[in-house]
Amino acid sequence: MTTTREELDDRLGGAARAWLHEALAEAAHAAGTMPVGTTPYAAPPSWETRFASAGRHCGQEHADSVRTLLLHEARADTDTLTRLYHHGTAAERRAVLLALPSLVPGPQALPLVEDALRSNDTRLVAAAVGPYAAAHLGPHAWRHAVLKCLFTGVPLDAVAALPERAQGDTELARMLGDYAAERTAAGRPVPADLHRALALTVPPEES
Repeated sequence: MTTTREELDDRLGGAARAWLHEALAEAAHAAGTMPVGTTPYAAPPSWETRFASAGRHCGQEHADSVRTLLLHEARADTDTLTRLYHHGTAAERRAVLLALPSLVPGPQALPLVEDALRSNDTRLVAAAVGPYAAAHLGPHAWRHAVLKCLFTGVPLDAVAALPERAQGDTELARMLGDYAAERTAAGRPVPADLHRALALTVPPEES
């Protein structure tokens, strides 16, 4: 969960707080001085450099929140988010994924989610199955995202709208059952989350 600006102000020390305010001002200025349809910056604007160094200045525990605030202040579009994602570290990619629900109203950023789901980085996988994936990921890809969480040990609590999307999904139930059978046959434990997800697939009239 990310932190609000007011909460960050309360938690950051003086130097980090001043850095944050300067960074947010730069991001807001960039948002106000680049009209739609203009040529992108030849060099990245200064707030993007701040985006990369947020952990160093504000602490790794606040980096997600700081980066998300910067993206909002800059009103980052899909092209900017895509560039930051592909050029960024795992931590920077995670912040981009966390910001998608409030910055991209349509499915244009799904390639970023799909890329994260191909990763074995559990923090990226957890960020990828949030509200943006719940709203835009197709049924086939979403089911495989749930399985990916089970494969990698990401708690299913990270999967946004799991009860709503799993309800009555017989194909998800089949996939979960097959995975459980494979684990059992191999003498390996079945994750507790799998049983929980399987129970959610029961149609309403049978629950």
